[in-house]
Amino acid sequence: MNKNYIIPNEWSIIEDGFDAENVEASESLFSIGNGSMGQRANFEEDYSGKTFQGSYIGGIYYPDKTRVGWWKNGYPEYFAKVLNAPNWIGIQIKINETNVDLNTCEISNFKRELNMKEGWLSRSFHAVLPTGEEIEVFTKRFISVTYNEVGAIEYAVKALNFSGEITFAPYLDAGIENEDANYDEFFWETLKIVDGENAGCILSKTLKTEFHVGTAMDVSFAVNGKAIETSQETTIAEKTLTYTYNLTIAEGDTITIYKYGSYVSSLNYKNEELISVALNNVSKAKEIGFKALLNTQIEAWATIWKTADIVIEGDIKAQQGIRFNIFQLNQTYMGTDARLNIGPKGFTGEKYGGSTYWDTEAYCIPFYMATKDASVAKNLLLYRYNQLGKAIENAEKLGFKNGAALYPMVTMNGEECHNEWEITFEEIHRNGAMVYGIYNYVNYTQDFEYVVKYGLEVIIAVARFWHQRANYSAAKNQYVILGVTGPNEYENNINNNFYTNYLAKWCIEYAVDCLNKVKHNYADDFDRILAKTNLSIDETYQWMKVSDDMYFPFNEEKQLYLQQDGFLDKELIPVDELPTSERPINQKWSWDRILRSCYIKQADVLQGMFFFENKFSKEELERHFDFYEPLTVHESSLSPCVHSILAASIDRMPKAYEQYVRTSRLDLDDYNHEVHEGCHITSMAGTWMSIVQGFGGMRVWEDGILNFNPQIPAEWKSYSFTINFRGNILKVYKSQSECKFFNESATEIKLFVNDKKISIAPNKLVTV
Repeated sequence: MNKNYIIPNEWSIIEDGFDAENVEASESLFSIGNGSMGQRANFEEDYSGKTFQGSYIGGIYYPDKTRVGWWKNGYPEYFAKVLNAPNWIGIQIKINETNVDLNTCEISNFKRELNMKEGWLSRSFHAVLPTGEEIEVFTKRFISVTYNEVGAIEYAVKALNFSGEITFAPYLDAGIENEDANYDEFFWETLKIVDGENAGCILSKTLKTEFHVGTAMDVSFAVNGKAIETSQETTIAEKTLTYTYNLTIAEGDTITIYKYGSYVSSLNYKNEELISVALNNVSKAKEIGFKALLNTQIEAWATIWKTADIVIEGDIKAQQGIRFNIFQLNQTYMGTDARLNIGPKGFTGEKYGGSTYWDTEAYCIPFYMATKDASVAKNLLLYRYNQLGKAIENAEKLGFKNGAALYPMVTMNGEECHNEWEITFEEIHRNGAMVYGIYNYVNYTQDFEYVVKYGLEVIIAVARFWHQRANYSAAKNQYVILGVTGPNEYENNINNNFYTNYLAKWCIEYAVDCLNKVKHNYADDFDRILAKTNLSIDETYQWMKVSDDMYFPFNEEKQLYLQQDGFLDKELIPVDELPTSERPINQKWSWDRILRSCYIKQADVLQGMFFFENKFSKEELERHFDFYEPLTVHESSLSPCVHSILAASIDRMPKAYEQYVRTSRLDLDDYNHEVHEGCHITSMAGTWMSIVQGFGGMRVWEDGILNFNPQIPAEWKSYSFTINFRGNILKVYKSQSECKFFNESATEIKLFVNDKKISIAPNKLVTV
């Protein structure tokens, strides 16, 4: 496969020329979605080559039975899978009885474009069929942001060298399997198939979880742009509904089919309403028409880009990279439903089960806070608050008591559904990210009311977990945390991971700090929370003993916090001395060799210093960066962005730029040889942070003050970004010679730039 086949473009992802080796990668890269549903960029017509078909509905999942070598007490019973949903996009096409299939046709002038500015996917090509007929095809489709249960397809076929019969057979297919099914099971049961004039619906339900889904289609035709009436032949099979239209086409004519699709689910409607709602959706979409629907799509994306866009001058690949990341983040999560969250692959694939990870709190919340209304980030926090009971149950299964909570590493509904012991039982640092997300949100929004109403219950439960998970070491006369896996998953079952211990200490201190604030400012709520959580002040004193005497592995000679107790026992060979033939090591080395090596999958000690940068001196940051970064293989998508931000903060701009390019084009250039499985959605929020927090130097710490320290890579002429800060819209522009701040709001904004306080009047520009 050619890893660098995507054409650089400021606003579009473009593939020029057909290569069967790139099909699955392109299906990921050209994915479309609207926060409620999404799909990979599969062809509408039949394709007999290698493909990964995928359509997905937010919140619909299946508890696939765990597949492990042997069972361990505490294991979850299932691994939650985002479900490959019934396929609504399919249109089989035949020319004089010969199937249109890019795997068997001679293809030229192939072009595919994902227009990120306007939110649509198009494809065009010239095909010579095995029987000699030549056609020209143009397709365009989108999933509506405005009508979030609807998708639309325009598929046009032009006859170039023949006259004859063309057959269109649009269909719905509920006989869908997941690419990643553990036991090759079907996850769907077809309940009912309803057909009508040009419109039909399949009602399905998931096994076990019993989500009901209505999948509908409605079709219409035009010849040379003029609408025509057609008659259909209907074929109903066990799991499919197909409409067949036999039309006559003259040489030079173009026939276009418009297909409208809809998903509706029992998350939002009663089961008995699903068929009528789905059919009404597609009927309304057809009535509005493709062009009018597309215009509303363009307008909706224009609104999104007003606060989300980042403009880079002088580096088209960097520009394309950041917009691709921002686009996919918005396609994955719109923030309108607190029951939904952000899977690591979004709607682009099935790896990781499509479930929620700690990535949301650690990486995604800053993006959604700053590019949308604060309520969007708040919904992400409420998702975890609403699952607190399940987190307490998860902890109880592992032996924790008294309302201690362990949030799951992977979840759909709050239950743990990850089945690798070194992750499920040991990667407990994710618990700290739940609290850090609240802390980050409160600093940025100043919405401490969230802590009072919801967040403090989560914070208390997590503090209880850390208190119980730490144990006193008589040998060290301090508290230790044993048997963990830190963010660096290339070390398992180690003791005293610096990041984990630091988070544990900080979470306890933050819990006590929040309790004191609530006690002094919200007395009634304080009493309510203590009663609800059965918390005593004496218990918090016990927490603080752990926090005050937490052990951190430290080497005096190097003046370094160690990633874990035995880290310096490893053979410390920098990554740049590894032969390229042995990279990535997770695909070339045995697991035993990886675990014994010094190589770091992603930021670990540096992850803590990224979170709590204001707790460390610049010299400490430099010392730790210079030690750990050369040992980091960046084989996690979450790694380059953290290193880019830290590099910028210590004035290492060449390294910051190098890591920015890696994070922004991780999927577009397929750095880790895995984009065919789907895009790395959650790390894309880290790409946004690489510019805003890295190059822009934006920080908001406990004092709630907005700070900037803008820098610019030598490779760029300028860059600009926009943030929504507590309802005020601020645009930041940085060139090689100056920095400008434009207040696009009706109220004054106060901030610090390079430690100097400035005030910007409403609708005024300040140059620094």
